[in-house]
Amino acid sequence: MNLQILHKNDLPLGGFAGLKEHRLVVDKKVGGNDESWDGLGNFVYLADAQFLPKGETRMHPHKEIDVISIMVEGRIVHEGSLEHGKSLESNQVQAQRAGGEGFEHNEINPDNQQNRMLQLWVLPEQEGGKADYKFYDIDNGKLKLIYGGTKNQNVTLDSHTQIEVGVFNQGQKVSKAEEFMAYIARGEGVLNNENIMDGDLVRGQNLDFTATVDNVLLVVVSNE
Repeated sequence: MNLQILHKNDLPLGGFAGLKEHRLVVDKKVGGNDESWDGLGNFVYLADAQFLPKGETRMHPHKEIDVISIMVEGRIVHEGSLEHGKSLESNQVQAQRAGGEGFEHNEINPDNQQNRMLQLWVLPEQEGGKADYKFYDIDNGKLKLIYGGTKNQNVTLDSHTQIEVGVFNQGQKVSKAEEFMAYIARGEGVLNNENIMDGDLVRGQNLDFTATVDNVLLVVVSNE
């Protein structure tokens, strides 16, 4: 598979309520068009969002969707039916499973400057499940699984679609021998011999990544 790269700044800036965002993945399964990319496996949506100062999404419901939020810069305060009052800071992740039970949430920027958060959606493999919530700190120097895995564990929300996240300093490397989609949300690096930078979404086979600056945030999606 040839490497494909989608640049965030080539897409229109949209948004709603108190945030602005670029939507890089909106799969046709959830109403996407040719402007954005389809996902991989059950991964169907990726938005790179900035909350306005004191901005919020406002309380809204989800059902039969898994919502993964990755904090890039700043912080948010989480309100809703799952883990109300939890805060999320840079290099932290929350994963919420709506299931058939469903949940409501509102994400709030409590500060007087913009923040930045990635939001990913994954369709559940089975409908009718219970709502669930997971929280993670991102590791340095390696990818950490924050979504996906088998049903016989409780560390992550189970799925054949997997999402891994890591923070890498200059010269640190990571590789994966499978089809992937990768998003660089901070910094720069070389991925399969191509220079990539903040805001680049990459689709390819057999990932080989080296950070060329410090504090690179890399998100990798694959499918078992």
